[in-house]
Amino acid sequence: MTAMTSPPVAARRNMGLVVVASAAGTTFEWYDFFLFVPLAAIISKVFFAGLNDAAAYIFALLSFAAGFATRPVGALIFGRIGDRVGRKGTFLITITLMGVATFAVGLLPTYGQVGVVSPVLFIVLRMLQGIALGGEWGGAAIYIAEHSSPERRGFMTSWIGTSAAFGLGGALVVVLITRTALGEPAFAAWGWRLPFMLSAVLLIISLWIRMTLHESPVFEGLRDRGERSASPYREAFGRWPNLKLVLIALFSMMVAQGAVWYAAFFYAQTFIEKIVKVAPEMVNAVMIAVVVCSAPLYVFFGWLSDKVGRKIVMVSGMILTTAALYPGFHMIVEAGNPALASAASHAPVVVIADPATCALQFDPVGKAQFKTSCDIAKSILTNAGVSYRNVAAPTGTLAQVKVGETVVVSAEGAGAAPKALKALKAGVDARLKAALHAAGYPDKADPARTNAVGLFLVVMLFTVGATALYGPQAAAMAELFPARIRYTALSLPYHIGTGWVGGFLPATAYAMVAASGNIYFGLWYPIGAASLAILVSLLFLPETKGRDLNA
Repeated sequence: MTAMTSPPVAARRNMGLVVVASAAGTTFEWYDFFLFVPLAAIISKVFFAGLNDAAAYIFALLSFAAGFATRPVGALIFGRIGDRVGRKGTFLITITLMGVATFAVGLLPTYGQVGVVSPVLFIVLRMLQGIALGGEWGGAAIYIAEHSSPERRGFMTSWIGTSAAFGLGGALVVVLITRTALGEPAFAAWGWRLPFMLSAVLLIISLWIRMTLHESPVFEGLRDRGERSASPYREAFGRWPNLKLVLIALFSMMVAQGAVWYAAFFYAQTFIEKIVKVAPEMVNAVMIAVVVCSAPLYVFFGWLSDKVGRKIVMVSGMILTTAALYPGFHMIVEAGNPALASAASHAPVVVIADPATCALQFDPVGKAQFKTSCDIAKSILTNAGVSYRNVAAPTGTLAQVKVGETVVVSAEGAGAAPKALKALKAGVDARLKAALHAAGYPDKADPARTNAVGLFLVVMLFTVGATALYGPQAAAMAELFPARIRYTALSLPYHIGTGWVGGFLPATAYAMVAASGNIYFGLWYPIGAASLAILVSLLFLPETKGRDLNA
């Protein structure tokens, strides 16, 4: 093997340090970014208390998405720095920005203290986190790849995948320990701040580890030969051969990553806690087990891609998870809340109403009044997390809700004064909830009947596919692009795919459920996106295993 196809011997001798330093720092970044996941329900109450429950939760998920929305901005900013100045210095900057922003979240005032200023500050900090992460993943993946020998590149870069698992797992563990130690009332009041403030310690540790690193040998070669790109943006996105690679990466690997990985690790958690109504502590425990078991899978599939190729492993993972999502989420309901599954089967809910009186049950700003008889009935069912079917009624008909064979007549609130409307809604709410309880619909899942092992096995099925996609991905992305624009060209499609497709998945899917009344309707988001990615991958994605990264 020539010097142009393999890093220098000295670089290969330091591979352990390279992998540990890159993956550890990325783990701390993912910890900071993923703290939101187990705290979504509390964040909705702390920062969005001025909205109703459903709107507050959607807004909290949208604030989660805001961090993802700005990731492509970070990819452009730090991608150019990485291609012009160097790999090492760039991700020292990104990790500092992430740590400071996360620590600051723990100091924010609540909505009750300063009103709308609170959610605005929270969203700004989430956006800064997204910008930081936009430059982090690409730098770490490229840094390891450019130190690795071609025959072990998939295995070495797969440790970046485990960093996401360890970061998410660390966030779940810290939240669970803090929640258990303080008790739920104290944790909800102020203890939620402690996991965010821990990031200051993690920042110091990660900076100390990364200061021991040297520059990537591939970048050093570019710099010594005077071959660095003078204009990474123009070269990456203004020249069709490179732009074509960016588009292929985006609509194959990265759209799939956003759909598959985030459905497995994030939407599944949102669905289990918010819709299936399993206790948060049990959800955390299940997800911690999933994350721990997922960690070696990234490495296995990265190693496997060194043997059989990147494309076949990644496409197989896409297909597995996509095929498993719809039946798997039905199994989640059966395992997590069998009473809900039984009630939905034996006493399905049907809303019979004039379609002209029914508004979309999605209120992102929390200002909709929902005054018609149809809207009043549907808003109650949506807030209760009950799935329903729609049947059109003649024009002018007062809406009715059938719960099995029981009929609950709604009430018309259009034109009613605020106090009268409130009383009217309360009356419908009481009658409808009484009918739901009589039919066996539970307010929450019974922990004694929840099959935690069943939940774990279903989510692990999704996870096997997600890790098969993610494990070889860093190597495949690094191999796809030329060295002189690698940081810029790699980072942008990665963070559009994961940031926009994946980041908006929980909020969009939950909003689709609220709008349709069907708790499974949100699954069409990841299934549709992943199906597109499978098609593009099969038709256009090249095999990259073993390519020369100096080219």
